[in-house]
This record gives sequence, structure tokens and C-alpha cells, in this order.
Amino acid sequence: MPNPSPGYSITVRVTAPVGAGTTSTLAGAVASVKGAMTALDVVESHPDHMVIDVTCDASDVEHAEQIASAIADVPGVVVGKVSDRTFLLHLGGKLEVVPKVPLKHRDDLSRAYTPGVARVCTAIAENPEDVRRLTIKRNTVAVVTDGSAVLGLGNIGAAASIPVMEGKAALFKQFADVDAWPVCLDTQDTDAIVEIVRALAPVYGGINLEDISAPRCFEIEARLRDMLDIPVFHDDQHGTAIVVLAALTNALRVVEKSLDTVKIVVSGVGAAGHAIIRLLVAQGATNIVACGRNGILSPDDTSDSFRSWIANNTNPDSRSGSLQDALAGADVFIGVSAPDILTGDDIETMAERSIVFALANPVPEVDPIAAGRYAAVVATGRSDFPNQINNVLAFPGVFRGLLDAHAVEITDDMLIAAARAISDSVSPSELNATYIVPSVFDAAVAPAVAAAVRGVAGTGAGRDDDV
Repeated sequence: MPNPSPGYSITVRVTAPVGAGTTSTLAGAVASVKGAMTALDVVESHPDHMVIDVTCDASDVEHAEQIASAIADVPGVVVGKVSDRTFLLHLGGKLEVVPKVPLKHRDDLSRAYTPGVARVCTAIAENPEDVRRLTIKRNTVAVVTDGSAVLGLGNIGAAASIPVMEGKAALFKQFADVDAWPVCLDTQDTDAIVEIVRALAPVYGGINLEDISAPRCFEIEARLRDMLDIPVFHDDQHGTAIVVLAALTNALRVVEKSLDTVKIVVSGVGAAGHAIIRLLVAQGATNIVACGRNGILSPDDTSDSFRSWIANNTNPDSRSGSLQDALAGADVFIGVSAPDILTGDDIETMAERSIVFALANPVPEVDPIAAGRYAAVVATGRSDFPNQINNVLAFPGVFRGLLDAHAVEITDDMLIAAARAISDSVSPSELNATYIVPSVFDAAVAPAVAAAVRGVAGTGAGRDDDV
């Protein structure tokens, strides 16, 4: 059973008899089915009974039901409402729009709206560049998806993708003070998506593409980059690649190996795998073997131009075979593919002091505990294991830097600079096999990434507030 997680947290409201052992009995019931109790609050107290909220983490929905049943089996206890705390957090959505200026009387309205606002509109019409100074464009990002590749859930559609995009927007604000908004499109037609985003771009300072399936995501990004004068960033590609490069930089420091000499196996040749390989090559990696569903990618694989690029820029020894064949003797494994495709025995075949990044979520390519018996450094995308490789370390700071620099494009040099800023956020005294990337809550990371991106973009002037 996976470890209990706050993602499956429940609160069970119970009526229980008064007694010195009541709370310990409830705690014991939770522990008996391997739940993790995080809080026990007395809501009401009466002479003969108490109303108690028991809050605990479960490993999945079925485990949550087992916990509630175990509590209900305690003699004298009556279970009332069982609340899923994740669903409670999402009630009504996670975002709101709040004015930045006071609107208390007629004077405020006359300047924020008519008639004063007309003067600002005229100024922008006469000098279109003023739109960055005088509107929300200067600090606003569109989080665009078609719902075709959402998390590990697949093609669930636009409406079902909204909670993820809301969460993304909340992270933008929390970590980099960037105002982002979900733009979930009810179409999966490439031409339609490109045209819709082009048409709505005037209000945004950047476009964050999210959870769009490959290979369409590559074409959508490329076409939008060509036609827009604002940066277009596909987080599933470039955000993942940035954090992987940062983590690998520090992992290689731990095992005392060099990027230009190690053998790297990448499992997954979709959006994330393609971007990771491109960035590793740009940074100097020379021996990468890419594996798809059918094993090692062949130079003959021309199913699309992106896979062709991978095939032509990897596998220098022209190897063939399965993922397991590729893994033998490798120094680094990077998985952005599917759950449970490797075992600890497979990791044992790797080189001494190997590095394993098993990033499939929520179930990694290999059990991290099994991998840790043989690999020197193990990382996942999960928060309940050390070394969480999480895109939130990258995208807020990247967009903060792009917006501050009024950037119109994103380059590999910017991505590499962002990765370096993340890796350097872990000091030599902190660096070890279980701490190769900083915490996602490290407040210094996003500003460091933003500064690095601004530096490459050629300006450190920040936001211009002059009128």
C-alpha cells in the first residue's frame, strides 16, 4: 500500500462517549488500518458524550473508507459526516478576482472607469507598447490547455482540467506574484487552439501551455512562438526539463561524475522526454539512449519530426533492444513514462553510484525503495519521498523573469540559467544524496530563477511603473 498522503485526507465527525480513553481508542482505530492521524478536535462537549473530528491521511479512496469503517467499529462511537478534505478545498474553485485599486466613491469610478478610462484607452491606441504599462498584461499569464493529457489521467477534457489549471494559477501567484488564469479550451483541433490563443493574446504577457498531448503540443507551441510577441512556454516540456537538469547537476556532484561522460537512459519520448533530451544535449550530454514503448529508439523512427530529432541525436553506439537492455551499465535513468516498468533487479544492472529519476506520477517507473537498494541517488515526482522533482521550482520564477524583462521569446540559454539557479539554491553544505533540489517552499528559489532569466534576457530593469 502507498504511504498515506494529504491528497487523500479525510475528516470523520463522530459522536463518542465521555471517557479518559476515548481519544486514544479513536487513534488506535486509525492506526489499526495504517491511517495517519493528523488532528483530533473536540467540536462539542456534553455530560455524557462528545462530538469529535478525527482528521487523518489515507493512501487512496478505498483506504479512506477502511479508516472510516474502523472508527465506526469502535464500541459506542457513531460516525456522522465523512468529509474528503481535498474536495472541500476545491468547493467553489480556488481563485478569485480582486481589484487592485479602491472603488469607494464617484471620484474613484471616474478614474478607474468612465470617463477617465477613455483617456487611457486612447493612449494605448496611439502607442500600443503602453499596453504593458497600463493594463494587466504586464503581469498576467494564460494557462492554456485542451484537457488532452492531464496529469496521469489522460484525455479527460477541458472541464475536468479546470481544477489543475486553477492550482497552477494559484502556484504562480503564491511563489512569484504572477497573475495567471485558466484558459481551458473545449477543442482539441490544433488549428483552432492556435487561432484562439492568438486572438486572446493581447491581454496576456505570456502563455503557459499545459497538459496538451504530444505530438500536437510541439506544433502548437512552435506556431504560437512564431506569431506572438510574448513568450510561449510549455511547462510539461520546458519546466520539467529545467528541474531535471537542476537535479541532475546536483546528483552528479554527489556521485562525482560529469554530464559529458555519463551514460543516460531516458524512458519516455513524449513532450517531457523530448525537452529533457534537448536541454541535456544543449548542456553537453553526449551519451543519451532514448526508449519508447517498444524499447530503444531507432534512427529509422520517423513517425514525427520530434521523434526523428531524438533518434538522430541519441544512441551514439546504435544499440537496440529493450529498456532493460539500455539500462545495463548506465549511470543515469530518467523516467517520464509509465508506472512500474522496472524492478530493483533492473536498477542493480546499472553502473556503480547510479542515479535514478523515476518521475511518473503518482506511481513511479520503479519503486523508490527498491531502487534505493542499488542507486546512490533516487528522485521521484512525489512529495512523500526525498528529492521531489517538481515543476513549481521552475515555472513561477521563469515567468517572473520573462515578464519583468518584457521578453518576447524563450531560449535554451534562459532554461539553462534557470536550472543553474535552482541547483545553486542548494549550498555545498546542504547537498547530499537525499537533498539534491531545494524545497518547493524555499522562498529564495523563484527570485533566483527570475534574476537568472532576466540576466539572460538582457535587462534587469524590472517592471516599469512610470506613466
